[in-house]
Amino acid sequence: MTQRSSLLARTISTPIILILILIAIAVVTKLVGSRPFDRTIVEMFIRIMLVAGLYIFVGNSGVISFGHTGFMCLGAYAAAWFTIPPMMKKISLPGLPAFLADAQLPFLLSAALAGLLAALFALIVGRIMMRLSGIAASIATFAMLAVINVVYSNWDSVTGGTGSIVGIPFLTGTWTALGGAALVVVIAYLYQISRSGLALRAARDEATAAAASGIDIVRERLIAFVLSAFVIGIAGALYAHFLGVVNPDAFYLGITFITLSMLVVGGMNSLSGAVLGVIVISAVIQLLRWLEKGIDLGGATLSIPNGLQEITIGLVMIVILMFRPSGLTRNRELVWRHWPFGKTQTNGVTISKTIEDVR
Repeated sequence: MTQRSSLLARTISTPIILILILIAIAVVTKLVGSRPFDRTIVEMFIRIMLVAGLYIFVGNSGVISFGHTGFMCLGAYAAAWFTIPPMMKKISLPGLPAFLADAQLPFLLSAALAGLLAALFALIVGRIMMRLSGIAASIATFAMLAVINVVYSNWDSVTGGTGSIVGIPFLTGTWTALGGAALVVVIAYLYQISRSGLALRAARDEATAAAASGIDIVRERLIAFVLSAFVIGIAGALYAHFLGVVNPDAFYLGITFITLSMLVVGGMNSLSGAVLGVIVISAVIQLLRWLEKGIDLGGATLSIPNGLQEITIGLVMIVILMFRPSGLTRNRELVWRHWPFGKTQTNGVTISKTIEDVR
């Protein structure tokens, strides 16, 4: 049995388990949750799309990216351009090309086009950036994010500048967000077990051996970069239709660091870690929100100072990195076995076999 077939046999249950967990959360939310809590769950599903998309590149390549939130920005604004009524666009966004100003596309089509726009941009910039490695590549991705933010913050006639674009239809509910999260989990899993995914992980673990064996590392990184941009662009479209308004600052440093922290806490090199990291950090954030508002305990009210969320998340990350550097899942996947996690990494003892399989 090849390494890829073995990996498929061991982890075929992984996406099923993850999707069932997400369905259970959605059902419980609909049965017992309030409207504010329902919005929290929708936001969590969208973040699962973002973090799982980030995993496609970061988890498989080992290159830390600070720029993937930029693809979410591209997708969100594209969704706004495609779905806002033409009359509103002509008034608030006079610089839009005629084919965008006059268009009002269906939700699913606009989301797919938003993902394609993000993927096209990733293909253009990635052909240069994917030649970099290590800290240089990470700095390049951050520079890309900064460029996107500056352009969208100052191109007033097309993006509205630092002012918000309003009038985006509210179309992302619990089931829509759940469907998006499930779709991205499946895409991430299929890439994980693909020949390209195996090749990229082989290059991540033993770059010299992989290159010497004929693996085109730049090409494999570019494939993962473009695919992750596509799914994150779709996440941006769903986020725009969830908020009904977009602003460049919503896709900058704040969401960049919270998504990276979710990936690190769960386990950077596993899809299960990406999903569970979002669930755990989202639960912590929601608990802190309740505590900031105050919880009645008999005759007393328990509350914490506002702004404690960031400090707590930072402390959680420190504790995780101290005691579980590889995250809550230890970079392993949820599988149907006697143990809760089954190892799926390509590491030292299997790297040569993996390289042979992907050639």
